[in-house]
Amino acid sequence: MLNRISTYFYLRPRLMLALLLLPPLIWFVVVYVGSLASLLLNSFFYLNGFTGQVVHQFTLKTYAQLFEPANLAIFERTTIMAALVTLADALIAFPLSYYVARFASRRMKTFLYLAVTLPLWSSYLIRVYSWNLILTKEGIVSWFLQIVRLDGLLNWYLTLPVVGGPSLAVSATGVFIVFAYIWLPYMILPIETALERVPKSLVEASGDLGARPNETFRNVILPLALPGVVAGSIFTFSLTLGDFIVPTLFGNSSYFIGTAVLSYQGTSGNIPLAAAFTMGPIAIMIVYLLIARRLGAFDAL
Repeated sequence: MLNRISTYFYLRPRLMLALLLLPPLIWFVVVYVGSLASLLLNSFFYLNGFTGQVVHQFTLKTYAQLFEPANLAIFERTTIMAALVTLADALIAFPLSYYVARFASRRMKTFLYLAVTLPLWSSYLIRVYSWNLILTKEGIVSWFLQIVRLDGLLNWYLTLPVVGGPSLAVSATGVFIVFAYIWLPYMILPIETALERVPKSLVEASGDLGARPNETFRNVILPLALPGVVAGSIFTFSLTLGDFIVPTLFGNSSYFIGTAVLSYQGTSGNIPLAAAFTMGPIAIMIVYLLIARRLGAFDAL
């Protein structure tokens, strides 16, 4: 009986493939696509300001609220933070990735791979709360700056608008530092993978043709590694756009997209506006992914 069934599916590979793919496809369509469709549908409803009830009537009134100055500021603040975190992670990750791909021994590569991925084995919340202990007013950073007598410089920095706050743990700077740390491994690994794919023969040929090391890096290595940078930026940019835990724990009263969605959905019960807010990052990431695809980023994943 089992032999007949095995032979039957062996002679029909397409049917076998369809049966293997059907369960994950159903899960993907029902849970993931279904959730997005539900969000999209709810974003076209609106909240009755008098009764506090959601009115299930098609309207663009909720999307119009996104263009109010306060909500536009939330999109601007979050997008700028995501871009800065992505840029910082790329600048930090590229030298380390280049060293791992070009110069590190096999043993050193193993050690560095573990060092990069080891934080991912721990809880996200533990890593975030660890930074809260580091950046708080009584934390390690303030203690060290007091020892080297630079605490006055920190106090001056915290008085600056936008970036400052009561302490590093309650400021846009703290949000930036924690985001850059949390998402850094997601930038290192794609860049290192892209650099591993750069043929050494191209680098040697560039040197044989008289190019200086900086010219080889700029004209040969960097263009070939760019898909890895873009691939890493997909993770850092998108994860920063939607995160609400870091801005909640380290931010001040300024909302980010994630905290705004949490507030509208949980506190005020304005599910249509929360759903409309989530459509913003989705639209941004669709455009971003189309650009990344043109740059060959998916080849480095």
